Amino acid sequence: MPRRKNPESPLTPLELEIMNVLWETGPAAVQTVQSKLTERNLAYNTVQTMLNVLTRKGHAARDLKDRAYWYRPVLSRRKAVTEAVGEMLDRFFGGSADSLVMNLLETRQLTPKKLARIQKLLEEKHGND
Repeated sequence: MPRRKNPESPLTPLELEIMNVLWETGPAAVQTVQSKLTERNLAYNTVQTMLNVLTRKGHAARDLKDRAYWYRPVLSRRKAVTEAVGEMLDRFFGGSADSLVMNLLETRQLTPKKLARIQKLLEEKHGND
């Protein structure tokens, strides 16, 4: 059964890059975020616009300090990952985690060593059901 859809849209690739900067640095001014986006050559105004979009979406918040806005993450990395995985499960596997795991096994992305580690984590979390 598919999970209930989150009314918020998932993070776009650029939003995720910016959130990664905020998660790593903590509160930051636009210029700091811009300087950390080394893979892209983005204008100051573009970064500022994207930070404002993240603020509107509730993923970030801003505070005025010394005549400049400082942005901080509101959305945790863990919650972002949970939402992204849930979205992927819904879109590609009909909400079925089993189908995802089977796909990982079939494509050999889940090795016996990794599978043993997952089994150990499951046993620790849920006991030997």
